[in-house]
Amino acid sequence: MQSLSRRTGVAQRGQRDGVGRTAPTPSDAETTTPMPAVTDGVGFDPTVPAARDRARAIPEAAVARLAVYLRVLSGMQEQGVGSVSSEELAAAAGVNSAKLRKDLSYIGSYGTRGVGYEVEVLIDQIERILGLTRRHSVAVVGIGNLGHALANYGGFPGRGFPVTALFDVDADLIGIPVGGLPVNHIDDIARVCTEREVSIGVIATPPAAAQAVCDRLVEGGVECILNFAPVVLQVPDTVEVRKVDLAVELQILSFHVARRADGAAPTPPQVNGVAPVLDRGMDGVVVS
Repeated sequence: MQSLSRRTGVAQRGQRDGVGRTAPTPSDAETTTPMPAVTDGVGFDPTVPAARDRARAIPEAAVARLAVYLRVLSGMQEQGVGSVSSEELAAAAGVNSAKLRKDLSYIGSYGTRGVGYEVEVLIDQIERILGLTRRHSVAVVGIGNLGHALANYGGFPGRGFPVTALFDVDADLIGIPVGGLPVNHIDDIARVCTEREVSIGVIATPPAAAQAVCDRLVEGGVECILNFAPVVLQVPDTVEVRKVDLAVELQILSFHVARRADGAAPTPPQVNGVAPVLDRGMDGVVVS
């Protein structure tokens, strides 16, 4: 299986530097003392207890930034870039180099004197810590406009997240193929998810149906839920939930527009359209 990073091409700052010009001079930290690896003697195998403990210790905001670093590094790898300095990678990801080095220290990565970071090695380390070395089957519940778009999106399989099940309550949709998969009734969620070993459930239903759908997904052994419904779901401690509230995101954008209009301090600059990564809590609220 090809994981999230292998098929993702992203334009980033330093693109010409990595291909057409000499890479930027490494920072003092990189040219004097390499960052020590935090290996705990077990490498990066997520099946080893010490490695799992290290993964659990990574702050939520750092996990989000690791995903951004992976996206940028994948684009660099596709362009043939073999190594990258912390300044170049930080600028492309929209963070400062000190924060980047701190984030990478959580996964035990280190810079090489006079070189920086090896792109291929760093990709492998981030993929392992994010659990992208295993296959994640996805089920989408609610085949309305949003669910239909998600079911038809061709980017998921190539990134390690194949959609293997679709569910809805509308009798006119049951059995109809969407994105090559027939739609099942929501009454079959637990059985189908168990049979197809679904690990991630996407809820794109009206708010009133979300909790009942969530309960059925949990019954079917689903470990992670991506919730687009504007409700707070109640789940066991063993189930992870990520909430995507588009209205909240629009309100945040509205805040930035209003702040600029009022002449307040400008927002941090973007790097080739990539905004700095904000530290957010589990509910999507900016916390720092």
